[in-house]
Amino acid sequence: MKSVKKLIALFAVTAMLFTGCSGTASESGTSSENTASSVSLETTETYNLTVDFLKVGKADAAVITTENHVVVIDCGEKTDGKKVRNCLNYLGRDTVDYMILTHYDQDHIGGAAKVINEFTVNNVFGADYDEPSDEYSALVEAMSAKNMTMNLITSAYTFSLDDAYFEIYPCQQKSYHDGNDNNHSLVIKMTHHDEVFLFTGDAMQERLVELMNIGDCDVLKEPYHGREVANLADFLDKVTPEYAIVTTDEENYADSTAQALADRNIETYVTFRDGNIRCTSTGSSVSFETGLNFKEADSDVESSAEETN
Repeated sequence: MKSVKKLIALFAVTAMLFTGCSGTASESGTSSENTASSVSLETTETYNLTVDFLKVGKADAAVITTENHVVVIDCGEKTDGKKVRNCLNYLGRDTVDYMILTHYDQDHIGGAAKVINEFTVNNVFGADYDEPSDEYSALVEAMSAKNMTMNLITSAYTFSLDDAYFEIYPCQQKSYHDGNDNNHSLVIKMTHHDEVFLFTGDAMQERLVELMNIGDCDVLKEPYHGREVANLADFLDKVTPEYAIVTTDEENYADSTAQALADRNIETYVTFRDGNIRCTSTGSSVSFETGLNFKEADSDVESSAEETN
């Protein structure tokens, strides 16, 4: 394990300055802009924390559970909303404190409307750019039905839940040459005492350049579904993860990515191979379980009408 991270460092001024992207949401119900915040942990006690990385093909969906709270980062494709639901039901949670949508590709927001429709969701955070789609329209409609607005992250934003501390970082540019939507991905850094998690969405080469000084992590959610990214090796050398999670299918998992992880002896879990992956943090160490089945005891039969949610 790496040397112990000092908790006080969470509240120090970071060496890297993150600035927000410009732009406004184009649909009503999605225009609430965030303001930077300074927070402290809710408790000095130490509790176990879990992160469930769901097997959703070449898509992203993760459920973070603290002692009393839930954070969902992305919701996969439209048909993956039931997988997020089943995970939450398995965990016995009926409220999502924060839903963070890293960007608006269908494989990240597709299942969000279903989760919003079926659970109490207190906050939805999104990137500040436009990408019209059927999935985005369904998301807006679901939020509107519950009188919700999306909080657009335009500058670094922080919050704490129990004994976990979250930092959300937006992109630094308005446009990118190598993939505008992917490089607009919000990046989330979560610190649970000595253990640091980094969720990188679909960050590509130009976005990774912006993240080189984000600091070390213990667990990395591999960017861009494990596809080839030119400067991935440099990024891995900068953030020095001990563990990596790749949420992808076999077709999109690049040999170069697998080799870069292996060359650095990074213990790697891949959803198409390992199924649902649970990482449990005690605050001083992490452990992994694979192949977990969150399907409800009753048969999970969905009507065609329900699948449109």
